[in-house]
Amino acid sequence: MTDSYVALDVETTGLDPKRDKIIEIGMVKVRSGKIAAQFESFVNPGRPLTERIIELTGIRNEQLSDARDIGEIMPEVLRFIGDDILVGHRILFDYSFIKKAAVNHRYTFEKTGIDTLKLAKTFLPDLESRSLAFLCGHYGIEHNAHRAFADARAASDLYQKLAMLFYQGNETAFTPKRLLYQVKRETPITIPQKEQLYKLLDRHKLKVDYQVEKLTRNEASRIIAQLLAEYGR
Repeated sequence: MTDSYVALDVETTGLDPKRDKIIEIGMVKVRSGKIAAQFESFVNPGRPLTERIIELTGIRNEQLSDARDIGEIMPEVLRFIGDDILVGHRILFDYSFIKKAAVNHRYTFEKTGIDTLKLAKTFLPDLESRSLAFLCGHYGIEHNAHRAFADARAASDLYQKLAMLFYQGNETAFTPKRLLYQVKRETPITIPQKEQLYKLLDRHKLKVDYQVEKLTRNEASRIIAQLLAEYGR
């Protein structure tokens, strides 16, 4: 049984790692089944949160306005994870966001992981839900849902509970699997794009709720095209 790992969870602006951004990262480093270190940080996504995300996570825009951006935080995140196996509930989701951020900042990030959701589907097929919140309630695990550190710690506790109950005779199911997510590096907004976008915003007296400097080249292209279509040159 794997008893040394990093449990990972991220909160994000949405569900699509190609378009959405990380707003919070939580991690628990476990050694021989005991918590050895922890990491938690807000991340400035460069855009306002929707009301749905605010309601879901309890995170508010003012909490993120002074937070560091993902490029500043990534070295710390990667050092904390190191060579460890990742554990999480639907771990590929969290991994995909971290890998996207790593690749965008020219880091290599290839990992193996253990997914507590897949374990729950395998060993608890008759439960009415296999969400992290439901499973924690089912097993009496303390959990504050939809905050990154709380979710990471809860996933770690859930993994240990499932291993205690089901590992014997089911060792293969608990073997870490390679996490697969293909992503291409996004390039930041170009200088000509910045100039064009600022001119359009100024010319049409538009106020925006995103940070132009933090846009990617693709995001800038979409926004410029939308502005040209709506307002003209």
